[in-house]
Amino acid sequence: MFSADKLKDQPMKIPLPLLAALAGLLSVSFNAAQATTIAENFSGDPASTGWSVYGNSSLFGWNATNQNLAVTWDSSQPNSYFTHAVGANLTKADDFLLGFDVRLNDIGPGTDPDKPFTFQIAMGLINLVQATNTGYHRASGFEAPNLVEFDYFWDSGYGATVSPVLISGLNEYNTGGFTFPLELAPGPTFHVAMLYTADDRTLRTTITSNGVAFGPVQDATLGAGFSDFIVDHFGVSSFNDAGQFPGYEGSVLAHGILDNFVFAAPPPVTWVAATGPGQIQFRSTTNWLYHLERSTDYQSWLPASAPVAGIAGTMMMHDTNPPTVSALYRVQAQWP
Repeated sequence: MFSADKLKDQPMKIPLPLLAALAGLLSVSFNAAQATTIAENFSGDPASTGWSVYGNSSLFGWNATNQNLAVTWDSSQPNSYFTHAVGANLTKADDFLLGFDVRLNDIGPGTDPDKPFTFQIAMGLINLVQATNTGYHRASGFEAPNLVEFDYFWDSGYGATVSPVLISGLNEYNTGGFTFPLELAPGPTFHVAMLYTADDRTLRTTITSNGVAFGPVQDATLGAGFSDFIVDHFGVSSFNDAGQFPGYEGSVLAHGILDNFVFAAPPPVTWVAATGPGQIQFRSTTNWLYHLERSTDYQSWLPASAPVAGIAGTMMMHDTNPPTVSALYRVQAQWP
């Protein structure tokens, strides 16, 4: 839904994967918590709005003219982060949403010819104290605890791969989450939205490009034996590629643009249910604007009612002109 070139000075509209159909009921419950929302469209210097850089600062650059963030992912460099505190320690018991726009200019192997295989670029949530330790090695697979992130691997022969991942403080991984082949080709802008729900301990990821669904992306679900994660910052991560298994070393060098970051805990829609033909009930959050949209072909979406401001409580939205055929409805949240 986002367009990095057209959304400047416009409200952020966040597509949430919460849908209610006339023929049935989808209800997603969330834990109650003090609402925190962080939104950044880079219209001003991000250093003045709480963003910080750790590691190699030359990998991240605010473009004041284009109002976005230029990023280099270079796995030959030390672990480096462009990050913002989320104001809490999030665990598997919390519900949260994060989203961003990403546009790649180029992506491929790094500068070391002895590391020809793929390596990830990453955006998501980290535990900052641990992530800035000298012994933190994302490449080893067991020395990078407490992560919730979106990983993208360039194609080195097995297909480009999208991989949402959750890693515990004991370096336990979620089950599932690898989707391939799925290429984020250089050029187009992709909007990524990630929604974690504590009730079913699942991270759901949706990708769109120019408003068109891209994917789908497999869910990442925590197994029964998964202990817990603790994360406290979100943003962009450029990981060093040291510590990989010998003979399978990979690397990455990529350049791109990040824009329209958003983080919310709890998410702006805390449950959604169909209560009758064209009637959707949900719990909302203040400072968000809600839109009801309808689809009869499961591809295109049209406004079904006027937008309504959130009230920090249960809301009902009605289709003002319901169709005579079955329809699918969704609630979308707009900030601010």
